[in-house]
Amino acid sequence: MNTSTLMNAAAELAVYTGEVAMQHFRRALEVDIKRDGSPVTAADRAAEAAARAWLDTRFPDDGVLGEELGETREHARRRWILDPIDGTKTFLRGVPLWGSLVAVVEGEEVLAGAASFPVLRERIVAGHGEGCHWNGARCRVSDVASLEDATALTTDERFGDRMHQRAAWARLGSVAALTRSWGDCYGYLLVATGRAEVMADGILSVWDAAPVMALIEEAGGVFTDWSGRRTAFGSSAIATNRGVAEAARTILSPRHDRPREAS
Repeated sequence: MNTSTLMNAAAELAVYTGEVAMQHFRRALEVDIKRDGSPVTAADRAAEAAARAWLDTRFPDDGVLGEELGETREHARRRWILDPIDGTKTFLRGVPLWGSLVAVVEGEEVLAGAASFPVLRERIVAGHGEGCHWNGARCRVSDVASLEDATALTTDERFGDRMHQRAAWARLGSVAALTRSWGDCYGYLLVATGRAEVMADGILSVWDAAPVMALIEEAGGVFTDWSGRRTAFGSSAIATNRGVAEAARTILSPRHDRPREAS
């Protein structure tokens, strides 16, 4: 199956998953707290269950890894990675900056990724070698070449209890033209579409990272973890355009390896 087919399927699935989640948006929901301290609701579970049923019909031999319902067919060569509602806290507050994420991977190589933002009516999809497409049109990262002219984003500038990351973010903020916490997957959308230059998350799961890695790279940007490795499996992320890639990582993670060019 070619990458274009997988990319289109990922886009369709992200939109469908978002539509299911929208049925619960701005409605009263009971909230459960998971072991990691993050919230989960019936909306998260219903959206992921619907996505899995969709995949079982169309890609029955593929593995599936989702944030809420675990992993099936874990030894399959190709896997679909799902985050039905990225930004559940945002979702619960009625804020529209949440999204539904889908990635297709083989091993640790991301073949395609998609994100749907149903409240905002934005959707974005990318496939390896197929470019990045926002609302049906090709998109690219910005050409900004200096941090002094850059907009830098993060999900939460407190960075939990990771004091070194908090301090690094403060250093970046002292240089960047603008810093904001337009976070979760929406921040990566802004970088991929040229509306921001840096998005940094100190802690990130693979279902958060894999979809947006495809978007950033196919839009011409650089995606690494905080140690500078090109990976969606590094439990953290720094996404940038190319113009500020090295400067941003030098500040955020001074001992990082030089980002490896996307293949």
